[in-house]
Amino acid sequence: MSSIWTPARLGEIELANRLVMAPMTRSRALPNGVPGPLAAEYYSQRAAVGLIVSEGTQPSDDGQGYALTPGVYTDAHVAGWKKITDAVHEKGSRIFVQLMHVGRLSHPDNTPHHRQALAPSAIAPNEKIFTLTGLQTVPEPRAMTAQDIRQTIADFANAAKRAVEAGADGVEIHGANGYLVQQFIAPNANQRTDEYGGSVENRARFAIETARAVADAIGANRTGIRISPHATLGGLQEGPEGPDLYRYLVGELDRAKLAYLHVMQLGDEALLGDLRKLWHQSLIVNRPGRAVEDIGADVAKGNADLESFGQLVLCNPDFVERVRSGQPMNTADRSTFYGGGEKGYIDYPSARVAAAQ
Repeated sequence: MSSIWTPARLGEIELANRLVMAPMTRSRALPNGVPGPLAAEYYSQRAAVGLIVSEGTQPSDDGQGYALTPGVYTDAHVAGWKKITDAVHEKGSRIFVQLMHVGRLSHPDNTPHHRQALAPSAIAPNEKIFTLTGLQTVPEPRAMTAQDIRQTIADFANAAKRAVEAGADGVEIHGANGYLVQQFIAPNANQRTDEYGGSVENRARFAIETARAVADAIGANRTGIRISPHATLGGLQEGPEGPDLYRYLVGELDRAKLAYLHVMQLGDEALLGDLRKLWHQSLIVNRPGRAVEDIGADVAKGNADLESFGQLVLCNPDFVERVRSGQPMNTADRSTFYGGGEKGYIDYPSARVAAAQ
């Protein structure tokens, strides 16, 4: 069995350790989608982890759902991300940009073109969303046409190329947390009667075609994907066929030999075990709320090749050093998770700084 401190290979790159910074939306980009001026420092502070997966980053105007999230499809976006990737590489770490198309979880006030959101079907999620003018109800999306689907897949592939152009080591397709890819999976959000709806195979098709398009654009060794079986975020219900759909999906994605599969584990150990057997590349497991004393347990038991952590890395820029030394962790300030400036972003103290005060 491996330890979290042993190096790991991810595609064709080597990671210094098996600790991963999970993707976390921070809503601190500029209005045009360029990463904010403090982003390079934020990621650089946390670059002792083997791999950083960036905050969700829209692949197009249509992909944006929240205010002040970054994009990676214009020259200005690429220039902004280059500062981040350079800073991370200078610290000896690696970074994948997470490509996030939110689908129906959007509001026209949050997008550059102020258009109706795209989704598998014209079904509103019965959710509210923060906009720059306050909390609003998410409106009904427009059902995607066949051309919309082709264009969206092309947008993912283009954004992947732009991310690599910006110096990223690869990209992670966000197929979790209630966003577009998972909306195709969930029958209560996908009531299509064409080749993208109905059967397990059809509802998995969009994820598979997107992954293959991205892999064709930048290489399978630079392509990862994140899934969250059983997640109900955004009002999704995957139904009784959900586990079988994920077994089918992961089996098909394994054929593409992507760099990694990133699973948000929500308690179904039997399914995780099945996915572990189906997947023959690197497996990253994220357990929301994982106790500090359990860090490294999944790798040690052979359940995963790497482990990802969100809030613990967010509020501990020296997360790796604290794990090694057994130092207590900072507590995250939830009021500063989204939007704002330095506070709750780049001003969390390291253990050494705290001890010296």
